[in-house]
Amino acid sequence: MTTPTLLKKAQGIYRSDRHVWRLIIMIALWLIFMAITRFRKFYTLINFQTMAAQFPEFGLMSLGIMLAMITGGIDLSVVGAANLTSILMAFLLINLTTATGGLPAYAIPLVFLLAILLGAAFGLFNGLLVSKFHIPPILATMGSGELFTGICMAMTNGNAISKFSRAYSRAINNRLFDMIPVQLIIFTVMAVIIWFLLSKTAYGSKLYLLGTSPTVARFSGLKTDRLLMQTYMISGICAALGGMIMLANYNSARADYGTVYTLQCVLIVVLGGVSPVGGRGKINGVVLAIILLRLLETGLNRFPKISSYYISLIWGGVLILVMVLNYFTENAKVKTTNT
Repeated sequence: MTTPTLLKKAQGIYRSDRHVWRLIIMIALWLIFMAITRFRKFYTLINFQTMAAQFPEFGLMSLGIMLAMITGGIDLSVVGAANLTSILMAFLLINLTTATGGLPAYAIPLVFLLAILLGAAFGLFNGLLVSKFHIPPILATMGSGELFTGICMAMTNGNAISKFSRAYSRAINNRLFDMIPVQLIIFTVMAVIIWFLLSKTAYGSKLYLLGTSPTVARFSGLKTDRLLMQTYMISGICAALGGMIMLANYNSARADYGTVYTLQCVLIVVLGGVSPVGGRGKINGVVLAIILLRLLETGLNRFPKISSYYISLIWGGVLILVMVLNYFTENAKVKTTNT
């Protein structure tokens, strides 16, 4: 096989899903860079296990934002919903904690079930604002996010809620076969469910059609209001599960936990190839973007001279850079198609 043929094949593979391949290349380059500069500090089992336990909390929120963005909207209430869920469940865990400091066998399944129901309710509230009252998603979810945070502040006076049994944190911070963090399992299960919904069900096809052209979706007979409410409900469930993982990771709940996650989650979704105007995006790209950002943040922390205060600056810069890159990439694709 000649070199030009190999190059054409490589270009074809890259163009088949350029967002995914771009992320794979970026991950590979970063791993090589860390191997050269900080091998002993970065390449340890405990380091990768810690990363796998930490990223699911914002990874789940990113999955919710991804679904909303595919419809042409966005969900900026995920952090508020996550914190409100974790605070309510923390109060419940306090009441369930026994005199010996343990929890009854039903406690953890119960709080997760209630968290899922709460998340669905928060999402339904957002869905109603967007679909029935026709409030732009960015305003509706920003407002509801502030509402959820305000409720958190009113309930706690800004204090952390932590006087519940440590049995909850121990259970969620446990590792399957002493290797795989439970947080990662929760994230993986939710990611597989969303992948199945998007790629194997009519729901996914309808969602992409709605994001591509709401007018066509309505004229084709789709119940767009119902579809939007379902989507924001799933997003709310993702946020609630993220809140439950935060509750375990911090062993407490507070109104201002995860405040940086909103920007970070939007960055992940856009970096993963989801179009901000809707109609395009795959979960594999978003999952790779989650992994990339976790690797980047953990790697940067291995350089003492780089202050953690610069992280938000870096994420904001990366978000703008990705948007510009996507703009030129899409323009190039359109020109190639036209010619």
